[in-house]
Amino acid sequence: MKIFDVKNMAVDAKFGEYIVGYEETGSHACYLIYGILKPGEKDRLVKPGKGHEEILLAMQGDLEVFGNYTGRLKEGYAIHIVGDNECILANAGSKDAVYIICGGHSAGGHH
Repeated sequence: MKIFDVKNMAVDAKFGEYIVGYEETGSHACYLIYGILKPGEKDRLVKPGKGHEEILLAMQGDLEVFGNYTGRLKEGYAIHIVGDNECILANAGSKDAVYIICGGHSAGGHH
């Protein structure tokens, strides 16, 4: 079993996200994304893609969401996004916003 330092990897990442996926686990069954949006940051795309589903959780701070779902996603709340549906995230707050995305294959969507 391997432990992943997702928070620090996201802090150091160019786009503020770290993905625990196939490269780390060797499995196509599921993946996890840890993301950080700085205050005022916007235009972060969430789009699972064909054959995939994702659950987006606002873990710290509120997220402004536009697209398939439009509205404020309050801390501790989650939405389900399927396939080519997409949402754009923004942080209108004064502190970092943190989100987690858990994803996997839809029925019949295996590689």
